[in-house]
Amino acid sequence: MLRLAVPLALAELGWMAMAVVDVIMVGRLPSSADAIGAASLGSALFYPFAIAAVGLFSGLDTLVSHAFGAGNRDEARRSLGSGLAIALFASPAVIAIVFAMLPVLSRLGVVNEVRSDATGFVRILVWSLPLLLIYTCCRRYLQGIHCVGPITVALISANAINLLGNWILIFGHWGAPAMGVRGSALSTVLARIYMAAFMAVAVWIQERGILAGLQTSRALVVRLLKLGFPAAATIGLEVGVFHTATVLAGILGPISLAAHTIVLNAAAVTYMLQVGLNSAAAVSVGRALGAGDRDAAVRAGWTALAIGTAAEICAALLFLLLPREIARFYTLDARVIELSVALFAIAAAFQIFDGLQTVATGALRGWGDTKSSMLWNLGAYWLVGLPVGWWLGFRLGWGVPGIWDGLCLALILTGVGLSATLLRTTRTARNPITTIVN
Repeated sequence: MLRLAVPLALAELGWMAMAVVDVIMVGRLPSSADAIGAASLGSALFYPFAIAAVGLFSGLDTLVSHAFGAGNRDEARRSLGSGLAIALFASPAVIAIVFAMLPVLSRLGVVNEVRSDATGFVRILVWSLPLLLIYTCCRRYLQGIHCVGPITVALISANAINLLGNWILIFGHWGAPAMGVRGSALSTVLARIYMAAFMAVAVWIQERGILAGLQTSRALVVRLLKLGFPAAATIGLEVGVFHTATVLAGILGPISLAAHTIVLNAAAVTYMLQVGLNSAAAVSVGRALGAGDRDAAVRAGWTALAIGTAAEICAALLFLLLPREIARFYTLDARVIELSVALFAIAAAFQIFDGLQTVATGALRGWGDTKSSMLWNLGAYWLVGLPVGWWLGFRLGWGVPGIWDGLCLALILTGVGLSATLLRTTRTARNPITTIVN
């Protein structure tokens, strides 16, 4: 599990490191809180839809790993071809949705300076979406056949490109115009061009006959969408609720928005470790099932969950012991730092439950269950967590800590609920007769 999960976790950290570097570097602009807020609001308009689109390809973990475990390489290649076909048709629709969301900022009363930069940020970043989907298809194919080295290399090298691009384009070095927040978005687009190209070449090198077998199957497209839509909804619901919280924090003012962004950014780093375990659990369970070994599938799921829990305990301790030091990486504004410290305490409280729900989602996906996660995310986040957070933050006047308390409650519910679902699934796998009788 660790041999598979560590490279994937590093890849996820590499993905998240781009966002971390972006926030840190725009935080060095003269109006630190405004710049961080603009990048955060721009991300709030783009990433819920982009990451939901990425979720459409979650079914590749299941189909490719099952085919690979069964020794059917041609079926795995047809799955990749079908995924790329979905990417071709999904990209224009998602880009149109993101552009349609731009007027939301003015209707919510976000201050002009922040709104202008956020809009410019999105208008550039949105063109990275097709590249992101191509990268995702190639990546999920490679991890499904247990070839994870190129994924890590791609993300590490892409971060170097993004860092250099930020330095040049945000601040105007080497004769480039100083684009500020917009320069950060353009740097991300350039890094994703590189990522998509790198992964396409990696697939071609790994599978020399890939082009001959890269066909689209209507049946596989349907299966991918059946698996992918619930997974996309799950990711969209989870990411969407946090970005909705970002918009609510923006209404409270630049200081609240900046503190919210910093802690959310740091929490997302620890979350990426769990996303790596999520993928490792999905493909390990899927491969074991493809090989007909249900006991190995059960062991894989619970092993991933145990590793994830241990990692999140360490993350919670980090947030409790070093909140001020982490905040200073992003900004020197004392007001933002003080509010960030309060939010880090709440983030520490939900770390273990965040790990439980993320890894359990991956293990369940390996079993072919993507609906349970969708239902738990819908109920816990949108019907409980967000309304409670709004009530605490706005009606009781707790501000952004109240919003985070609501999110913490949602994560506790989701983590417990999905762990229980995984327990029921694995018990069914070990002794189906007992489950039927019960």
